Amino acid sequence: MIGRREFITLLGGAVAWPLAARAHQPTMPVIGFLDSRSSDGMASRLAAFRQGLKEVGVIEGENVTVVYRWAEDRLDRLPEMAGELARQATVIVTTGGPPAAFAAKAATTTIPIVFLVGEDPTRLGLVTSFARPSGNLTGINMLANELEAKRLQLLHQLVPQPQRIAVLVNPGSVAAETTLRDVEAAARTLGLRLQVLKAKTAREIEEAFAWNGRQRPDALFVGGTAFLNIRRVQLVQLAAFHRLPATYLQREVAEAGGLMSYGPSILEGYRQWGVYAARVIKGAKPGDLPVMQSTKFELVINNTTARMFGLTVPPSLLAIADEVIE
Repeated sequence: MIGRREFITLLGGAVAWPLAARAHQPTMPVIGFLDSRSSDGMASRLAAFRQGLKEVGVIEGENVTVVYRWAEDRLDRLPEMAGELARQATVIVTTGGPPAAFAAKAATTTIPIVFLVGEDPTRLGLVTSFARPSGNLTGINMLANELEAKRLQLLHQLVPQPQRIAVLVNPGSVAAETTLRDVEAAARTLGLRLQVLKAKTAREIEEAFAWNGRQRPDALFVGGTAFLNIRRVQLVQLAAFHRLPATYLQREVAEAGGLMSYGPSILEGYRQWGVYAARVIKGAKPGDLPVMQSTKFELVINNTTARMFGLTVPPSLLAIADEVIE
């Protein structure tokens, strides 16, 4: 017969053993999610990202923890946030433009980083090559700045007999030179004259729209950089005030009232991004994962804005549009 003292000892051991076992169980891996923007309007993108994770067997809350950090459009906050994530993350994923990727790259040389950018990452200096990125970075190139000629052609079809097109770029972006080069080449083919506008602050955007003695353009081509996307509401409002038809890269600008957007499928890009993050969680090395490039693109036309500008969208454009906002 077991005495009272022995029973208590056995019971104590039975209780203590599971606690000790749980204490030695490995914790779930952590994805550090760094975005230069706010979380507003990101629900569908996050859903696509999580779908990509799930396709590789990684499910938030079940076998991985995701720690989110949103810079709220304040790029100066990115280095501190990246450093914080580097102290706890198994892998860091970055979006919202190159600044987030560079902040993560500066924060760690060992923790894997999976970026989502719209500019050539080799030209940016994030990786050494597409096929063998090497180091601790890889990711998705949305090919945003490879579509400039096509975007100008679409704008030319929408605006009746345009002569002069204003091109707004952020001179602080490495993509500005490429954008101007590609747009200038397309403009020569179409017989258009360009008026280059530069802005890297909200105030400079306002000043760019103050035509003063300059000839007013017939339409506006907005470069596809992170800063200009962050200022999309300001741009849409200024274009509306000046009744200036404009084309943008990101569909979210058309959804916010912009006339037209043409660019890579954002949701497909986020899904691919999730797949890559999950593969790294599962043990793949970033340097062995080629930088993936977008293959799906979409045209979005805001017909409400077109009517406000007195424009009739040609049937040829309506026929190829992926979405027409009424």
